[in-house]
Amino acid sequence: MAAITTLFPVFFTLALGFVAKARGWVTPEQKAAIYTVVFKVFFPIMIFNLACTATIDMSRIGVVGVAFVAYVLAIFVGRLASPFTGKKYAHISPYLLSSEEGGSVALPLYLSIVGQSSNTVLFDLAGTFACFGVIAVMVSREGSKGASAKDVLINICTNSFVIAVVVGLVVNLTGGYAALAASPLGEMYTKTMAQATAPIGTMILFCLGYDFRIDRETLAPLAKLAAVKTAYYALLIGLYFLLFPALMADKVFMMAVVIYLMSPTGTGLVPVISPLFKDDDDASFASSFIPLYLVITLVVYTFLVVFVA
Repeated sequence: MAAITTLFPVFFTLALGFVAKARGWVTPEQKAAIYTVVFKVFFPIMIFNLACTATIDMSRIGVVGVAFVAYVLAIFVGRLASPFTGKKYAHISPYLLSSEEGGSVALPLYLSIVGQSSNTVLFDLAGTFACFGVIAVMVSREGSKGASAKDVLINICTNSFVIAVVVGLVVNLTGGYAALAASPLGEMYTKTMAQATAPIGTMILFCLGYDFRIDRETLAPLAKLAAVKTAYYALLIGLYFLLFPALMADKVFMMAVVIYLMSPTGTGLVPVISPLFKDDDDASFASSFIPLYLVITLVVYTFLVVFVA
C-alpha cells in the first residue's frame, strides 16, 4: 500500500499528460512552451539551489565518488550496448542509463520502509553532478559538432546547467550559502527557492506523459535498454558490497543503495538531453523509458519489503 500511495501521484500526473494529448486539451506547441519555461527558467534555479545547499560529507565521499563514476561510465556502456539496444536511438539511449530519479521515486519509497534517513542524499549529490555537469557538457559538445574549439568551449561555458552547478558549488564551498542561511535573509531565500522549484516535477512528469508512447517499433529497444540498465546497476550494487562491506552490512544503508540504483532514470535528465532529439520519436522514446522502468523498481521494492525490511 505504501508503494501505491507514493507512486500514485507520479502515475496520475503522467496519465494527465497522456490524456491531455489524446483529448487535444494541450497542443504540441503549448506543450513545447511548457517545456521551454521549465527548461530555460526554473530548472537552472533548481540546479543552483541543489549545488549550493548540498551537504558534502567527506566521510562518505567514496560512496558519492563511486556513484558519480558509475553514472558517467554508464553512458559509455550504453554506447557499447547500442548494437543490442538499437541503432535508431543510439544517440540518446546511452544517456538514459545515467542518474536515478530520487525525489519522486527512490526517496519516498525508501522512507516508506525505514522512516527518516539521509542516506539517499549521497546518490542525489552524485546524480546532480553527473547529470547537470558532465552530461550537460557532453550534450553541448554533441550539439557543437563541426564547430571550432572556441565555439565548443563557448557553448559549454554558456550552458545554463553547467553555470548553475559551478556557481552553486562556489557559493557552497566558500561558505556563502551558510552565511546566507544564518542571516535574516535565510528564510526568504528558502521560501523563494521552494516557490520557484515547486512546479518543476509536476510539469516534467506532465510532459513525459504527453510524449509517452509504446508501440511495436519502440517496445523492443525500450525493453532491451531496461535490461541493460538493470544488469549494469545490479553489478554496481555488487561492487558496493565489495568496496563498502561495513556500510552495506547496515540493512538501512543497503536498502538505500538498492532502491536508489534500481529506480528509473532521473526525470531531470530528459530536458538536459532534449537538444539531441531529432524528432518526436526521440522525445517519445526518452519519455516512455522512465515510466516503463517503474515496473522494475516496484518489483525490487516489493522484494525488499517482503524479504529484507
